[in-house]
Amino acid sequence: METSSINRTTIAKQWWSSKRIKYNKGLVIAGIVGFLLYCTLGPIFIAPHAVEFEETIFDIAFQGVAYLIMMVIANVFYTAGSLIDISFNKNNSQRFRERLFALGYWFSVALPSVFILGIMLHFFLMPPGQMEK
Repeated sequence: METSSINRTTIAKQWWSSKRIKYNKGLVIAGIVGFLLYCTLGPIFIAPHAVEFEETIFDIAFQGVAYLIMMVIANVFYTAGSLIDISFNKNNSQRFRERLFALGYWFSVALPSVFILGIMLHFFLMPPGQMEK
């Protein structure tokens, strides 16, 4: 590996490392917003179809642990973003790096809410009283 490639790799790794806290804060906030959407919209859209729709401490704990696992997976993809930067950003372009980060960040932050809204849409479109088996 030549010197400029080593320097480019070091710069990219440092830049991505400095943004990881922002990324994880966004994931935490997105998880809380997604959970609040679920708790707010669930009684409206899911309860008419489910005999018992409620949020228990067990449900909250289970969903919290599941979301932490999803955050670990998201961080693996975050690391993949830095590897894509190192592999494809041959000119060490800051613009490339920022756009790649923004793309991954907003996708990751939007995903929990989009997922919950998709579930709510499913139940909204289902005729009342019908529950899938």
